Amino acid sequence: MFYAKNVPGWERAARFAIGALALAFAVFSWGTPLAVAAGVSGAVLAITGLFGFCPMCALVGRKLDKGA
Repeated sequence: MFYAKNVPGWERAARFAIGALALAFAVFSWGTPLAVAAGVSGAVLAITGLFGFCPMCALVGRKLDKGA
């Protein structure tokens, strides 16, 4: 790929799970501002969990520890 992964495996799983829950909440209660915010944040969490790359973590210089 063209990017270096900066999210460890356990965090990827957690991001994906929480993102999927937020998306499910948004689908079942769509129309309220809270549901829209949950949908957007859930989509971002799920995508960063799938790809293993977080742009905000890259901005602050986070890198995976290859030795661990």
